[in-house]
Amino acid sequence: MKVIDADGIYYSNLNKTIKEALKSGQNEIVLKNVNGQRYIGDGITGNQKIIIEGIPGNDMAAYMNGIEIVVHGNAQDAAANTMNDGRIIIHGNAGDTLGYAMRGGEVFVKGDVGYRVGIHMKEYKDKVPVIVVGGKAGDFLGEYMAGGIIILLGLNLEDGEQMLGNYCGTGMHGGVIFVRGCVEPHKLGKEVKPINPGEEDMNLIKRYVERYVEYFGFSYDFILNKGFTKLIPYNKRPYGNLYAY
Repeated sequence: MKVIDADGIYYSNLNKTIKEALKSGQNEIVLKNVNGQRYIGDGITGNQKIIIEGIPGNDMAAYMNGIEIVVHGNAQDAAANTMNDGRIIIHGNAGDTLGYAMRGGEVFVKGDVGYRVGIHMKEYKDKVPVIVVGGKAGDFLGEYMAGGIIILLGLNLEDGEQMLGNYCGTGMHGGVIFVRGCVEPHKLGKEVKPINPGEEDMNLIKRYVERYVEYFGFSYDFILNKGFTKLIPYNKRPYGNLYAY
């Protein structure tokens, strides 16, 4: 294991140091005192592990292809941008556009996420991207979603706090969103409809809830004591009439 103190290190120099350590054969890297450095883990292929203590900056794990990143803190915007494979475990909150165009791998967030999470998510060949959020999500969750799975648990909400923002699934034409509890119709984009999950859906949800509990320590039974709503698109080509003659 290699420990790197990121305090005061410019982001490009830090990322160069990380890649050199991985190339030298290090299987696990601990980054201490991370404070907004961008692009950590971008474009890296392999099966190594990076543990981040602090708050990584924008575009963490963009184009990542196989490693595991564990964040002991919050993550800023656009984590997992166009991520192809691997796993991200965030022991805090994550910002806007988490999983933008994500096409493989898994992201687990203990707390809340911002706006436009899962925008343009898609499935690529045999890859199915997954985002599991423990808290609440902002507006436009799953916007223009073309594939993949989003699971929103809505844990630890304060009195009167909404777990789901407005315009969920706007432009959605693939994939699926599972929301713990009921979803008010006015929260949804016009392209998406709520249905009851089937047995296969619940088996999938249970599998990812087990993983969430393993990472973050919540009660499995408590999470599953409330039902889920499944959100799917009405149409796989909602805007086809704009381009067809």
